Amino acid sequence: MPDDKTFHMTPEEFRRHGHAVVDWIADYYKRIESYPVLSQAKPGEIRASLPSAAPAKGEPFAAILADVEKLILPGVTHWQSPNFFAYFPCNASGTAILGDLLSSGLGVQGMLWATSPACTELETHVLDWLVPMLGLPEKFLSTSTGGGVIQDTASSSSLCALLAGRERATNYSSNAKGSDGKLVAYCSTQTHSSVEKAAKIAGLGAANLRAIAVDENFAMRSDELARQIVQDKSKGLTPCFVCATVGTTSSNAIDPIPEIARICREHGIWLHVDAAMSGTAALCPEFRDIHRGVEFADSYCFNPHKWMFTNFDCDVFYVADRKALIQTLSVLPEYLRNQATESGAVIDYRDWQIPLGRRFRALKLWFVLRHYGVEGLQHHIRQHIALAQEFANWVRADSRFELAAPAPLNLICFRLKAGDAANESLMDRLNRSGDLYLTHTKLNGKFTLRMSIGGTNTQRRHVERAWKRIQEEAGKSS
Repeated sequence: MPDDKTFHMTPEEFRRHGHAVVDWIADYYKRIESYPVLSQAKPGEIRASLPSAAPAKGEPFAAILADVEKLILPGVTHWQSPNFFAYFPCNASGTAILGDLLSSGLGVQGMLWATSPACTELETHVLDWLVPMLGLPEKFLSTSTGGGVIQDTASSSSLCALLAGRERATNYSSNAKGSDGKLVAYCSTQTHSSVEKAAKIAGLGAANLRAIAVDENFAMRSDELARQIVQDKSKGLTPCFVCATVGTTSSNAIDPIPEIARICREHGIWLHVDAAMSGTAALCPEFRDIHRGVEFADSYCFNPHKWMFTNFDCDVFYVADRKALIQTLSVLPEYLRNQATESGAVIDYRDWQIPLGRRFRALKLWFVLRHYGVEGLQHHIRQHIALAQEFANWVRADSRFELAAPAPLNLICFRLKAGDAANESLMDRLNRSGDLYLTHTKLNGKFTLRMSIGGTNTQRRHVERAWKRIQEEAGKSS
């Protein structure tokens, strides 16, 4: 074999193929509405189309890209389609994609300040920008006692918050000795399932996570929370963590944070606020009331990768007391020791998260904030919420349908009055058509359709067409 054979892509090859990939992505966005939103692939179909073994010799890049078109696209559910109304927005943008590309190109591993100072300092600074943008309390600023860090998802933020609450409640002894089975945590029956997973991972156990009843609007009942805490303490248990939600996954319910915070302060319990999707709405002053009471929280998170045009993954996690988080998560083996860390003058974000390694995620967030500015972000949030409110009015005006929950922001929960079977059939027909994609939940035990509006390129015509198709299919079943 010639000594000069490297198998690597040369800079010029990278330039040429890179242009081809960017062109492909740009073309994909131009034609994205031509694809069925929900992949029509059958289980195992994509794997069956792939070779049974890896190639012995490298293949031309053009052939690889061609197979993306031929083999991969049929198995893609198009989250970036303007007709995607399922789950929650997970909206990318050209700006964020380019920021992510640059992050991949730099190949930074930002576990320590010393391993790339810009990775750490840009993240700290950009997250400080977001505090006043969202009307969050100043204690979450890095210049105060707290600070922010980018996690992969809100699931990781919930786990980090629960661990910090666990340690604070045990005077930082459970990391060394393990959990004694007496620690209990609290959420509502509508809280995201990641909190249950966090309770399992953190060693509390699912049986020690109390699911608190909700009111008629599906928000946590603070009186039930207070009652359960008193009951647990009377049994010798130690309450350590409460998760309140700003915008539950099922119905966008907003828990009464001021009342929950008062209870947590009374009992010395860590309060975490999960605002995964809905927190972004606070970019607009008129929706900032959703953050009422957050000033009393110990931690808070929201997802720019849901509704702020910053492609997955990018969850922003704030703490009021960074020392509590660092003391919970810090492990310092000899091979990570360095002068900057020992000086105490820098942030090492490896101490703020579960994994050691971390990507340069702040680049794409920085790109987005600079490209859109506050004005541009507010424009789209207002547009999405206005479209959602208009959709809710259309539902109210159609006697076959009913709203299943309040619609304060961009999620509408609705259903046919004809019952569960009719609603499930309606959703299945719509999704099989490929014209749009809806998902469901159950509220008060009833099968409920969810219309989540927040896609980067979703416009009024897409929402109008979705409602027209919903009405058409409902007519076929009536």
